[in-house]
Order: sequence, then C-alpha cells, then structure tokens
Amino acid sequence: MHNSFAIVLSGEAGQGLQTLEELIIASAGREYYVYSTKEIMSRVRGGNNTVEIRLATKPVAAYQEAIDYLFLLNDHAYDRLKDRVHENTLVFSEESYFKGSEQGLKQILPLKSMAGEFGSPIYVNTLLFGYIAGILNLNPETCRQLITARFENLSPEIITNNLKAFEKGSRASEGINLPEAIKKTSHPRPYKILNGTTATGLGALAGGCNFISSYPMSPSTALLVFLSNHGRDFDVLVEQAEDEIAAINMTLGAWYAGARGMVTTSGGGFALMEEGLSLSGITETPVVIHIAQRPGPATGLPTRTEQGDLNLAVYAGHGEFPRIIFAPGYPEDALKLTQKAFYLADKYQVPVMILTDQYFLDSNYQMLSFPLEEEPLESFVTETQRDYLRYKLGDHPVSRRGIPGYGKGLVKVDSDEHTEEGLITEDFEVRQLMNDKRLDKESLILEDYQSAELIGPEDYSKLIIAWGSNYGLVREYIETTDRRDIAFLYVKQVYPLHASLRDFARQADQVLVVENNATGQLAGLLKLHLDIEVTDSILKYTGEPFSIEEFESLLKEVLK
Repeated sequence: MHNSFAIVLSGEAGQGLQTLEELIIASAGREYYVYSTKEIMSRVRGGNNTVEIRLATKPVAAYQEAIDYLFLLNDHAYDRLKDRVHENTLVFSEESYFKGSEQGLKQILPLKSMAGEFGSPIYVNTLLFGYIAGILNLNPETCRQLITARFENLSPEIITNNLKAFEKGSRASEGINLPEAIKKTSHPRPYKILNGTTATGLGALAGGCNFISSYPMSPSTALLVFLSNHGRDFDVLVEQAEDEIAAINMTLGAWYAGARGMVTTSGGGFALMEEGLSLSGITETPVVIHIAQRPGPATGLPTRTEQGDLNLAVYAGHGEFPRIIFAPGYPEDALKLTQKAFYLADKYQVPVMILTDQYFLDSNYQMLSFPLEEEPLESFVTETQRDYLRYKLGDHPVSRRGIPGYGKGLVKVDSDEHTEEGLITEDFEVRQLMNDKRLDKESLILEDYQSAELIGPEDYSKLIIAWGSNYGLVREYIETTDRRDIAFLYVKQVYPLHASLRDFARQADQVLVVENNATGQLAGLLKLHLDIEVTDSILKYTGEPFSIEEFESLLKEVLK
C-alpha cells in the first residue's frame, strides 16, 4: 500500500460528522493527497458512525483498516473500532470517555469545556476542525473562508464564534504532528473533491438528462437530491414518484415525448421496476437506470455496501431483450459512463444501467479536470413523415425513433407484440421477426463497447479482474507491489461482455476476480458468456468494503 496516514472520527448520527468531514477534506485536499469514506449505521440519530480521512504520498482511493489518529466524540465511540486500533494509535477523547480498556495512546481533548467559552456545545465540531487543521498544518486562511461560507446564512455572531473556535482548536493542537513521511504535495494541484454521487450526477447532466422520476431509497436518494438541487440551473424536471413502478413508467413516458430521463434506485426498488424494464425492451423506448447497490435480500443492510445486484441487472425483466450495464469505479469514469449511458440509450433504444454501490457513492475522491465530449448530446430523434413506421423491419435493427408532434407521422407504441406500424399482433412470423430485430442490436452495442482498462505490466502471468468500487483497491496494490508478474483488468462495462476480454485472460496462468458478493457474479458471467476460467475468487459480503491490508493478505494466500 502507499505510505499513508488514517484519521478516523467516531460519533453518533446527528453529531455533525458529515460537516466536519467536508470541511477537513475541502481544506486538506488543496495541500495533500486525500481520500475519505464513511461507515453509517441505519439510524437517524444515535448509533455509531465513523469517517476515515486518509492522507497519502500519492493519490489513493481505498480504505485503510489501521487507524493512526482516532477522535472519539461520545462515550461509546470506541467499542466497534478496537480491532482497528494498534499500540501506536493516538486516541483523542474527553477524559470521561476513556473506560480503561482502550488500546493505543491516550490524549485528553476536552472539547466540551473548550466550547463552553463560546456558550454552546455546537462549537465542538469547529474546535475539532481547528485542532485537526493545526495537526495537518493547513492554510488557516483557506479554513476560515470555508467556515464563513459554510455558515453564511447564520447570524454574524455565530460566524464570528465559529472562527474563534477554529483558532482556539488550532492553537490547542501545538506539539502534535503527522509523521515526517506524510508530506504535502510539492505544488498545488487543480483537484476537485467530489463523491461518487456527485460524479454520477454530473455525468447525467453532461448526458443531457432533463427528467428524473424516482422513489427515495438509500443509498440512491442522494442522486435524486443532487439533480433536484441543480434542476433550475440545468432545466431538469424532478418528480418524486409515489412508488418505483410509477417512477420508471413516468421516465419511459418522458423519453417517448422526447426528453432524456433517468431513474435512481437500489436493488429492492429496481425489483419493482422489472416490468417497466421489459416495457422499455418491447417498445424500444430508451431509459437510463442508476442502481445503487446495498446488501440484500429484502431490506438487508440499508446503509452498507455490496456488489450483489449484478445478476439482477443482467437478468431482470421477462422475455429477452438487450441492455447495457456500466460499473464505474472512480469519479472520472462515473461521469463519463453516465454521460455515455444517455447517448447509447438514445442511439440503440435500449435500457442502460449504471451500477454503483454505497461505498463508491459516499466516498470522497480527488479528480483532475478533463474536457467533456460533445458526442453524447447527439439526439437520434427523427422527424416523421406520413408513412412513418415506428418498428420498420429492414436491414438495420434500430428503427428510426419519432416522437409525437415532431413531423407528420403517427407514433404508435404498444406493450404487446406489434407490427411495423405499432399495432397489436399475434402473427407468429411477425413475432419472431420483431424479437430477432431487438436482439440483433447487441452486436451493434458491442461495437460501441466501453473497453476494459489494463493496469500494470503488459507481460503479466497473473491477472486480477475487478469492477466498480474495487478499482481503487486493486490499483493501489498494483502500483505498490514488488511483483512484476501481476496486472489488473478493470471491467467498466459488465454487460454485454466483449470477446476481447478472452485475450487478456488467455495470457495469464492464473485469473483472479475480486468482488463484494458471495457467489462471484462477474466470475460467473465471464465463464457463461466468454468461457473464461476464473481460477480464484476473492469475495467479501459482510456489508463492508475491502481494506487495502485485508486485500493484500487475501491475495497473498491465493497467488501461486
């Protein structure tokens, strides 16, 4: 793993951990390589949540298990973290929170009494922000600007007290420093700090999304909120539907009328959308679906992470029809692939799914700016003539798609099997021709395949395959291992799978797939569709992501 340092904040839901995380990341990200992730219990208030902020000598995007500095914000904040604490961990806490059984080195941090100077415990978090900013030797002017912007809607007195609390916290941290090995970047980098949700939302806007209808479900709701917050700026109509069935049907209606729409949901919500997915398939109406994975079955672990819905996305719906599934693993790809999803849905008139998970959506990454392509905004809607046939059979499986009111033709769409005109039919020959027409799109879709990315030496003999949020984990291993016989194949389009993946696998004498599920779902698809023999699977399905230390240990066991 890269040389890094992990700061963990532990407290209850409702104590302001997210605000504290955002302030630290926004300021530290201008001077260090940083990454943050969080562990959230399924509680509105109470429980125990944690935030990990990882500083490193190089860009990182993976979770570190070992805690270096631990800040306890209540009297039960330590219990669930004791396995991550080592003898050199420095534990900062109110004296009353220590019970005598804590490992690590104890450091009394009386935030409550310090906040008393300002007349309210609400300043505890700003004191702690100042304390951590002092340890990291962050630019104080940058921190003051962030505080002022954060509380700009509150009274001048509250802003002034927060600034004073920051200064007090910063002074209190004198004498506590980071290890010398953890240095600031040599020059300012134009990094943008964003989480996976924001990256996916920006991709939707870049793809021309102007309609979203969804029913709230963790962890997908954040994307609905993001597009709602920016709806006026980008002309996005946002509808919170009464349920998931209504959400997908509204979105299909939006595409039928000429909009570019999407739904965002999680596994349980997507299960209710399956009939609507099939409706997209037979009517050849585009739709973009974001599936934010969390553990199932049923409600499972509502606020935890898993990659358990790949097979659900591949096989969802009744009958046979093509679909495209993307699984981004870092923010740039989340933006690009979501943007591409709207283009491909429009071009091929098929459902396109973006498969993420809670860990990816809620983690904060650094991303460099890059230019956006114009191509994904191309529209494939055609102006109709009086003799327009919505499902015209011919040399090309993708019929011209008209919309009502644009041209002189009548646009007929029906959920039953239909003729070229869009009229219901029970003609067996027409049925077969229409089914073949829809399925023939897959060969065209594979021509637009979003190619897999090989990271590491080209003359490898061991190949690790991963998808989605495990990208940062495996990439860090490849960048830091002494072994030069191992490469990483990052599969960003998980369906349909391209035959070129066989060439990567054939070169290796050992193929390992890393997944956060119990059955090796991608490994199964590679075998079924491409006859790629996976020799070993590294699986985790506790509801937690892999840590970089855990992954290295497991990999050492299976490598020949």
